[in-house]
Parts: sequence; C-alpha cells; structure tokens
Amino acid sequence: MVFRVARHTNNIEALSEFYTKVLNLQVLGEFKDHDHYDGIFIGLEAENWHLEFTKSNEIADHKFDEDDLFVFYPETEMDKILANIEKYGINKHIPKNPYWQVNGIQINNPDGHGIIISGLRIK
Repeated sequence: MVFRVARHTNNIEALSEFYTKVLNLQVLGEFKDHDHYDGIFIGLEAENWHLEFTKSNEIADHKFDEDDLFVFYPETEMDKILANIEKYGINKHIPKNPYWQVNGIQINNPDGHGIIISGLRIK
C-alpha cells in the first residue's frame, strides 16, 4: 500500500524548501495548472509514502491545533536534520503531548503545522 498525505497550501515554494533543505526529503514529482492546481510530491524514493502539497487560487485556511502533527523517525539522517534545524534558524517548540517532550523535538513548517522529529531521547 502506498500512503499519501495531501494538503492545500498558500506556501508551496516555502514548504518545498523546508522539507528538502531541513528534513532532507526529495521532490518526487510536481504538476502545474492541472485543473487550476499546482502541486508537488515530497518524500523519499525508496519509501511507499509521500506528502502532496497543492496550491490554487483558493486561499488555504488551516486551523491546526497543538496535537496536529507530522511525526518523522529518521533512521540515518538524524544528525544532519538536527544540524539543518540550527543552520536554517528553525525555532523549536515545546510539544503539548508530554510523550513528545521526552521523545522528540517539535518544529513547525512554513504553514505552522507541527513537525516532530523523533529518535533516541532528544533534548
């Protein structure tokens, strides 16, 4: 089974840079003006999941709360991702869920959606 998370955004370029430069993911594909939508697929080629972000003339109006999170478990890239968070000046946030306060770090993507990077007890 292949899994895709699709979400509309006003910041497709900023999201592309965030996920590729900070989280070391890859642009797997993109489309322009498909029924008035532009889109980008981001993930890793060897995996069976990816994120899709779309943009159109309709303004996205997201209402994320503190428990709406994407959780990533980097298997080999943890040190590089943590270095990228520092390099690009990404602010860290204190997760609402106490589990993530002990077992990960939270950053937010350019849309304000929470991202947890989890590995071995990061502080």
